[in-house]
Amino acid sequence: MIRRPAFMCDIRGSAAVEFALIAPIMLMTIYGMFDIGHAQYTRALLEGTVEKASRSATIEGAKTSVIDARVSAAIRQIAPGALITFKRTALADFSDLGLPEDFDDINKDGTCNDNEPFEDANGNNSYDLDRGKIGNGAARDVILYQVDVSYKRILPIGRLLGQSNTMTMNAATVLRNQPFGVQNYVEWKNCP
Repeated sequence: MIRRPAFMCDIRGSAAVEFALIAPIMLMTIYGMFDIGHAQYTRALLEGTVEKASRSATIEGAKTSVIDARVSAAIRQIAPGALITFKRTALADFSDLGLPEDFDDINKDGTCNDNEPFEDANGNNSYDLDRGKIGNGAARDVILYQVDVSYKRILPIGRLLGQSNTMTMNAATVLRNQPFGVQNYVEWKNCP
């Protein structure tokens, strides 16, 4: 009968060795799940807060600075130090979203040039590829409300996996202003 050496029969400390092998993978998995959960919660809070804020902003006399401050406060409760930017774009109708200003393509080259007339939908005296006007608009205008958020991750697990340590997300909603006045009309001008 062949006898094994004593160190092969002794199982004392095997649990510590097994834990040392498994612990890093287990901790990375737990931290990763926490990081993903925090990001999803932040995204859900951002989208819900933006929806609520946009409904408040469509009412006549709404103070957009107060509404933006509420959104910021809600986000900073779970993402302290977050960089938050706001953008409002007013359009005449829902179908105008993402469209360029109309122009008469007299020379048929597909671009607005050579003094061709164009509809100055946003009132900035130049032809634009987005007909939206920056701001909260007027009565019955459609408002695209966008909020961008950037913050440092709570756990540095992303860097271990080759990701950025900064989490960036955005939310947007489109609503029509309440009919509290008369809608502005657009002017036609000439291309440069």
